[in-house]
Amino acid sequence: MKPLSPALAPWGPPVLVGIPLDYNSSFLRGPAQAPPLIRAALHSEAWNKTTETRVDLSVPGTFEDVGDLANLEGGEDFARIEEAITGIVSAGKRPVSLGGDHSITHPILGALGRHIPGISLVHFDAHPDLYADYEGNPHSHASPFARILESHLVKRLVQIGIRTLNARQQEQAVKYGVEIFEMDSLPDLASLNLAGPLYISFDMDVLDPAFAPGVSHWEPGGLTTREALRYLHALPGPIVGADLVEYNPARDPTGLTATAAAKILKEILGVMLRA
Repeated sequence: MKPLSPALAPWGPPVLVGIPLDYNSSFLRGPAQAPPLIRAALHSEAWNKTTETRVDLSVPGTFEDVGDLANLEGGEDFARIEEAITGIVSAGKRPVSLGGDHSITHPILGALGRHIPGISLVHFDAHPDLYADYEGNPHSHASPFARILESHLVKRLVQIGIRTLNARQQEQAVKYGVEIFEMDSLPDLASLNLAGPLYISFDMDVLDPAFAPGVSHWEPGGLTTREALRYLHALPGPIVGADLVEYNPARDPTGLTATAAAKILKEILGVMLRA
């Protein structure tokens, strides 16, 4: 498939795809169980389907859902993820992936970055995930952005909400020219001169654990849900894809984090679809 021109690409409807993979997690397993629970919260009768950007997601055809990739247990899983995302992009549609741990962002961008040039990647996370490898695993959920950058799959990486930056990852950030905004220096998005095509990678642990306790790595001092939504609503378009990762149902007995994840998903869809 030839690269799509950002000026000519047919920015079609968002397509949900679940990627239940978590064996690259370094601490706790559990995010592989997340996609159906995020969907259930999104479709809950406890709220309506209209986003804060006034997009009614209940209108048929507004977005699509192709279900979950099955039997992700190792071997050729990254190739399968890349193939699935390529199929969505080839149809002129925009993948919105439900993880799963953060390692899935690498094969997703493997598909998008090779078909859509000049992507700016906006990454919300407590962690930079820039290790050259972590604990000997180059595909760790702590390493996807090193893989993405060394493969030149995006032109720019902006990270928001970081609060675990250490010397090793700082070296990687300098090496690759990553724009890191830690919690004590959060940016005004207007000052960043972001322009599409944009890709959003949203790790649920960017939120303070008070708002999203159902994550593997609790890191106090994070964004409120409202702060995260303000950032999402301020993003320019077009947004060519997104992922929502690292929700761990095993640490979410009340379902609060599933609802928070569904709210983030709902507003990502709204931003992608707004006029």
